Amino acid sequence: MGGLESAARRAVEQALERAGARVGGPDPWDIHVHDPRFWRRVALGGSLALGDSYMDGWWDCAAIDELTARVLRTSGDEAVLDWRTAALATASRLVNLQSSRRAGQVAEVHYDLDTELFAAMLGPTMAYSCAYWRAADDLDAAQRAKFELVCAKLYLGTGESLLDIGCGWGGLVRHAVDSRGARAVGVTVSAPQRDWAAAHDDGRGAEYHALDWRDPALGRMGPFDKLCSVGMFEHVGHRNYRAFFESAHRLLRDDGLFLLHTIGNEHGRTDAWLNRHIFPNGALPATADISRAVQGLFVIEDWHNFRADYDRTVTTWHANFLRYAEARGAAMPTRFRRMWSYYLQTMAGSFRAGCRNQLWQIVLSKRGVRGGYRSIR
Repeated sequence: MGGLESAARRAVEQALERAGARVGGPDPWDIHVHDPRFWRRVALGGSLALGDSYMDGWWDCAAIDELTARVLRTSGDEAVLDWRTAALATASRLVNLQSSRRAGQVAEVHYDLDTELFAAMLGPTMAYSCAYWRAADDLDAAQRAKFELVCAKLYLGTGESLLDIGCGWGGLVRHAVDSRGARAVGVTVSAPQRDWAAAHDDGRGAEYHALDWRDPALGRMGPFDKLCSVGMFEHVGHRNYRAFFESAHRLLRDDGLFLLHTIGNEHGRTDAWLNRHIFPNGALPATADISRAVQGLFVIEDWHNFRADYDRTVTTWHANFLRYAEARGAAMPTRFRRMWSYYLQTMAGSFRAGCRNQLWQIVLSKRGVRGGYRSIR
């Protein structure tokens, strides 16, 4: 083994040792390397190479989620901040990676995949964001509890108008109509999502549109009594945060409420592997990014973090995905199966670590709620 490979192996082994893991050990969070080229590849390519080499079958780990959580807790950014991730973080603040022209790329790469996959993984609600497990025992109940939590925090009333920015397959829109009698509109950049949501509206009378949040057609639909955006802000991009909140400000009535549900972390960084294979041009906000972007536009009425619920949500998605992959057998390419398994497990681990990704629900008003906002959990 050459000098670079030896140095890379020592660095990986030291990070694993701090996390209580080993190369070739007996614990489920230990790694097993099958191809000696792994060490040089990771030394040169960091987290991107780590994920790619897993997709290629160069290494395995029975519990990547737990390994991820352990490494992040003990090594933090030392373990993941390679030059590609650092360059991506810098570029996302200097260059508009989520321009209007690029907005549809994440749909093409990810959200427009076969709906059968998402249905198997997400369950009946088709909700692709953190569920709320406080009083729920299964994924469907936890997702419906999340829908109800959003409606309750918005104090959504009968007959009020609601705009869901980034509605996905329309689960929250349908819940708002069914449970609150709202007049709901959902927008998504994915035409297949829009079509699926419209086909499953079942006479509710909700509207679904394939639009970017910057589209002038959206502005002509307002103003709305209430706004929400659940699991979409991660695709807005650092350079667009102020414009996003300015748009929300125009779309919301003066006495309305806006609920933002987003993943975030204190570094405002997104991993280079996730950017290449799962969510192109994505960016996670930091708390300071949001507070600066809403200044002079909104009052922050409530900020709720339920990070641990996302670990449980993604872990359940992963179990569902594995069952689906097993049922598909050879019809699902091995590299694709490994890619999705790696994505879901590392995401679960990033929330389990505690020091990395967080899940925030933030309630905003234009002028401050008269008499004060009453928080709901």
